[in-house]
Order: sequence, then structure tokens, then C-alpha cells
Amino acid sequence: MILGRITGKVSTTQFQFNVTSSKTRKFQFIQVHHPDYGVVLAQVMELERTQEQLLARCNVIGYKDIDNRIKGIRTPFSLNTEILEAEDSFIKRIIELQSEGGFLGNLEGKNIPINLDLQKILTKHLCVLAKSGAGKSYAVGVLVEEILEKNVPLIIIDPHGEYAAMKHPTEENETLTQWNLKPKGYSAQIQEYGDMNLKQDVRPLKLNEKMNSYELMKLLPLQLTSTQEAMLFSVIKDMEEINFDNILLGLEQLNSSAKWAIIDTIMYLRDLKIFSPSPTPLQELVKPGKCTIINLKGITPEVQDVIVYKLLKDVFLARKQEKIPPFFCIIEEAHNFCPEKGFGKAKSLDIIRLISSEGRKFGLGLCVVSQRPALVQKTILAQCSTQLIMKVTNPNDLRSLVGSIEGITAETEQEIQNLSIGSALLCGFVDRPLVVNIRPRKSKHGGHAVDMLSQPTTPLSETQETSFLTTTNNTITTPKNLTKTTTNIPPPTNPDEYHKDIVQENKNYAEQGILPVILPQITMQEIRMMADKPINKITTYLIPSVLFNCDLRGIEFQVLIDRIKGKIIIDPDKDVKQDIGQVSYRSNFLRKMVYQKVVADVQLQEVLTTEKLKGQLVKYCGVTDFKECFIVYYKVEYK
Repeated sequence: MILGRITGKVSTTQFQFNVTSSKTRKFQFIQVHHPDYGVVLAQVMELERTQEQLLARCNVIGYKDIDNRIKGIRTPFSLNTEILEAEDSFIKRIIELQSEGGFLGNLEGKNIPINLDLQKILTKHLCVLAKSGAGKSYAVGVLVEEILEKNVPLIIIDPHGEYAAMKHPTEENETLTQWNLKPKGYSAQIQEYGDMNLKQDVRPLKLNEKMNSYELMKLLPLQLTSTQEAMLFSVIKDMEEINFDNILLGLEQLNSSAKWAIIDTIMYLRDLKIFSPSPTPLQELVKPGKCTIINLKGITPEVQDVIVYKLLKDVFLARKQEKIPPFFCIIEEAHNFCPEKGFGKAKSLDIIRLISSEGRKFGLGLCVVSQRPALVQKTILAQCSTQLIMKVTNPNDLRSLVGSIEGITAETEQEIQNLSIGSALLCGFVDRPLVVNIRPRKSKHGGHAVDMLSQPTTPLSETQETSFLTTTNNTITTPKNLTKTTTNIPPPTNPDEYHKDIVQENKNYAEQGILPVILPQITMQEIRMMADKPINKITTYLIPSVLFNCDLRGIEFQVLIDRIKGKIIIDPDKDVKQDIGQVSYRSNFLRKMVYQKVVADVQLQEVLTTEKLKGQLVKYCGVTDFKECFIVYYKVEYK
């Protein structure tokens, strides 16, 4: 099927074509004939409509050479070349999709299955990153189903108790039928450990209380002074069996007031009853065909950290000694257990980092799952060869993704923000990122948000409120002691300061003939080369504008507004505009402002001041910064 013909600017990596078929879609795979390389695969990255035409902007993926390797083209396509919809067999051949493996979903816009190489996933690590509610736990559940079908052992660190629902089959039968799948529960393969006081159908997890001095120092949720460290070491250095009871007996014999803080902390760990001289056997936790869920719901973060550290340390050592089979470990809310430097401390950080760097040597695969990629240790993310990225909108998280994951371009970054629920960007699977529609789960999903409106509205009695405020160590926190939390929103910046700096900066550059400008995407020379009829004159206009940094519901974006008519500029080259009242994330202006000397034929004078435009814009979104600039516009007159 012919979708259109190539037009406009063409490079070896990008091109555009005039769309003539209504079946053209964003992210559609297309094939183009090249006179030197034969049929080449490309992909539609964006569709842009003007009054005159519909343009599709595309990226070149490549072709297969005689050695069956994917290569990019070295010379651009010819203008007016036909664009065809890519055949499924051609797509599979170029991007080397596997016919077997873990069925994750279908390629966006195609009925082509994406089967993950589980061997690669289980040995070279995976990260699943998305904002809260974007479907990351659902996608991980799909992966767990596929791994369980292969009888590979799993350990899931589950802080919110979401994965136990996989014991039961889903009730979405109609959706599964469309994918030729059937509901299935995994109760026979799932074993859940947790706090029996909070959930009756779990098994208690017991960790080995026998440990060396380093482990003990690491486990203590207390920053010891040098005196306390020396005191503790003097007690345990000659101890035949290090356990909490023996340590307490040794400390009580010391004559120092500094011992009481250590005694209190060790008694706290002992009374948690998660350490035992008869721990849960590691061979029970890691068994072929079994999925062990460590349900940490309702357990304080400090205790969660202790459990994860001790458990992962023990299973990693056991795997190195080949006491347990190779297995896959999934860590939900990974930013709490392996935080980036400056965003908190965690006892489990070192062991998770060690597993990420050395685990693959011993058959221990790692999957880190987080809603805040910026808060996860970058060393650990860098060790993940495959990335499954769903919708992310936080600017800091987006910058983190671009800085730590290969293959993410500015276009890809923009698309990550626009991914729909159920779609994911798969990176590291093949040479190019792929958009995948995640298949429905066969098992029940337990990650649904609580419907607060359906909860009981009867106020708590005084007795119930006191019971609710009681913590695990039987101390009561009264409302007076509760700390009021506030969101970490930076104070608004004084716009006058920015205005003064920009005005002075503009004056300095104006004296040199250098101005802040938004340049056209096509140069004057390229306009002359691509013209299909003689050009009489090209007039260069400088249009006064202002580039606003906006914030809408916590998402930052840029908006370009001209100071003549006060319109939002979407595409200055094609004169695409919208009213200020229509501002949204889609108004985001992606081009960068640059400083350079521009010889203009006409420089228009501003009609609307920046302050007036800002006053109109703040009615619809927050404004954090602005930069005054000029749009360079070429007006072409033909003979």
C-alpha cells in the first residue's frame, strides 16, 4: 500500500513524506526503496497537519547487508520516492524479532508478537520504570507469568502486597479472548511470606540470626559512635556464636552509659521476631517453578530495609556457593532500597549494587522497578541491559532516563511522556527502542488504587484513633507530635530579576549584532535548492517573541508566544498558532533558542509586552521563567 511520497529535506537518518493514505499512523513501520541499498526499513515518528497537507516525519532504521547485519544508509533517499507500509515479514527480518521466548505483547500498530529472550533478561538484568499508575506492576506481572511458565525460580520484594493476587485467575475473560489467551492462576507456584498479624494466609519469614561482626554493624538501625563501635566489638570478638541474646548479656556486663543505646537497638531487632536460630531455608525460598513473594506491606521502612539487606546477602552468597539454583529477583519500589547518592541511605544499597555488577556471573538476574528513576542508583540502572519504560512525566526522571539509557533521543523522550496506559518503550531488546502494547494478564492484578469514596465515612472513635496511632513498638504518637508534611515546591522566582537579566543580556548582544533567535528548520540555501519554481525574493523577518517556561500540574514545558498578536507559536515555519487559552502540554516548543548574528530585512516592533503576555498565561498555567527572543522567518516570493 502506497502511503505517500518523499518531499522536503532528506538526510541519511531522517526524512518526511507527503501523506496520501488515511491509514498512515504514528510509529507505523514503512519500507522505502533505495537505489543503492534496496529496501530500507523506517518508522513514522510524527504526523503534522497544515492547511495544505499532512506530513509524516520519519526516522531511518536501516537495511540488512550481505553479512546479515543491520546498517544505516550512507546516501539519502531520492525525492518523490514511494513510501510503502512495511510487511510483517520484513519488519521481523530487519529488527530480528524472536519467534520464541516470553510473550510480552505486540508491536505497536502491528499484530507482531514481541517475545523476550528470557535468557538475556534473567542474566543481564532488567529495569521497569514508570510514573505511579502507568502500569509498571501490571507489566512486571506479565513478565512473572512468562518466567513461571519456564519454571525459573523467582523472589519478589513486594512492599505493597500487590503480587499475591497472581494466585487467582483474572476475570477479564473477554480481553484475553482477543489475544487468544486463557485465564490462569498461579497459586500452586506462589508462596508468600510476610507478617501474619496483618495477613493470615502468609508464612512468616525468618532470617538467620547468626552473623559476623560486619553484618551486625550493618544491620543496626543506629549510627554508632567510635566509642560504641569499640564497645560492641569488644563484646563480640571472642564470642563463639554471635546472636542477639549473647550480645545483650555481654553488653549488660559493661560499665558504661553508652551501652544503653546499643542495648535498646538490639532489643528492638530481637523483638521484631524476624531473626531466628532456625531461619527459613534458602532452598525453600528458591525452588524451581516457585515464586517467593516477600510481602512487606505494613512493615516500617527501616525494618523493610533490614529484611531486604539480610535476605539478598544470604541468597547471593548461597548462589555463589551453588547451594540454590539460578533465579530471578524483582525489587519493587527500588528507589527505597537502592537510592541515588543524596536522596537517602539504605542498608540494602551495597548488596543490590553488588548483585547488579556480579550477579550475572552466578546466574542471579535482577529486575529493579521504580516510579522515580531519578532516585535510583545510576550504577544499578546502568547495569540493566534491557529497559521497559512506560509513561514518565517528571522532568527530573526524564533527564535521568536520557542520561543513563542508550538510544533515547529527544523524540523518544517526548514520546515517553505521551505513552498511553498499557504501552511501553522497550530498549536494549534490539538496536532501536520499540513501542509495545503489553498483553493482558492471565492472572489477577493486585495493584489497583483504593477507592476512597467507597470507604466507610464514619469518624473513628477516640479508642480507635489511639489504636490507629499505635506503632510496632507499642509507643503512641499523639496528633500533637505528628509532623505536618508539605510538598517540596520551590518558591516562585521573582520575574523582575529574570527580566532585568534578559534585557541587559539583549542589550549586550544587540551591540554586537548578536540576538537570541529561534531559527527555521530549513536554511535559505535549502529553500532555493528545493524550490520547484523560480524564486524572485526571500525576505528575512525578525518577529519579537518570548519563550516561557511553564508548569502545569507538576509537568514543565516551554511555550513560544509572539509579541505582535499574542499567539502561541506551534510551528513558526508553517505559521501554526493557537490562542493562549488553549495552552497545554501539546503546546510544548521543542526548538532551542540560540545566540547568533542575523542579517534581517525587516525587524518588526513589539506590540505586546512580556509582562502583559505573562499576565494572560498565568491564568492557565504556572510560569517559572521566560526568555525574550526573535523568530527568524523567511518569506518566499516566486516569479
